[in-house]
Amino acid sequence: RMGKRRCVPPLEPKLAAGCCGVKKPKLSGSGTHSHGNQTTTVPSSSSGPLQNHQHTEGNNGRENVSDLTLGPGNSPITRMNPTSGALSPLTRPNGTANSTKNLVVTAEMCCYCFDVLYCHLYGFPQPRLPRFTNDPYPLFVTWKTGRDKRLRGCIGTFSAMNLHSGLREYTLTSALKDSRFPPLTREELPKLFCSVSLLTNFEDASDYLDWEVGIHGIRIEFINEKGVKRTATYLPEVAKEQDWDQIQTIDSLLRKGGFKAPITNDFRKTIKLTRYRSEKVTISYAEYMASRQHCFQNGTLHAPPLYNHYS
Repeated sequence: RMGKRRCVPPLEPKLAAGCCGVKKPKLSGSGTHSHGNQTTTVPSSSSGPLQNHQHTEGNNGRENVSDLTLGPGNSPITRMNPTSGALSPLTRPNGTANSTKNLVVTAEMCCYCFDVLYCHLYGFPQPRLPRFTNDPYPLFVTWKTGRDKRLRGCIGTFSAMNLHSGLREYTLTSALKDSRFPPLTREELPKLFCSVSLLTNFEDASDYLDWEVGIHGIRIEFINEKGVKRTATYLPEVAKEQDWDQIQTIDSLLRKGGFKAPITNDFRKTIKLTRYRSEKVTISYAEYMASRQHCFQNGTLHAPPLYNHYS
């Protein structure tokens, strides 16, 4: 079954969201829920690592990483803003996302994010505008740390933003304002990995199972036990990284969105689901330094980039 494709992202402008699950949470000891002849164990809403992966609408229409609460008439899925940027799905054969042809996302975008964070942490002027495209896309910036690549910050927006300003803004938002973590520090820079995800090909799914693990990111909208509209999202890689099937992913997202009641198959059928694809690139701080080595004075880490790699 194919969903209805939309050429623009489904949310209000400047609506940000946390995106990721933590590294390998265990789906055990937190209660079970029946769906047909199967039983799924999902994390508890009151304990465990997934409790912090919820969303809330903050000031100025922005969303930080707590519970997203939208009252009647404020549906972020159905309302579209015609002025938020004319985003169209990327053109690819069969709509596949794994082709290396015509990809917009580049490693230079991650380098730019490192530039922005580096300059902020050391008090240097922000880098000049980069040379890569400034077309508008929904985007997420993710920071991970250490050999096991533990999540350290991940926030983005489902509204199309020009990449130069969008990456600069969400570099600092994800690094410094993800409420699940303390702000990143200078000392953590050498252990960091940066990922940039550009979201494309938004589609209204026909039901809560109309998507593929490892292929689609999903965003669900539902009415909680108090009658309040809630939303939650996972980027495409999250379910695959956690070894979740579709039901486990949906149930985790419901808990992420603050749903505390028992989850039944009938309730899952009431979910409105939007699926999307993502282009993603990741680099380490070591790779960033290697690409910028000629921009640092005397090879030290404390001199600002000279920006000669930008126009």
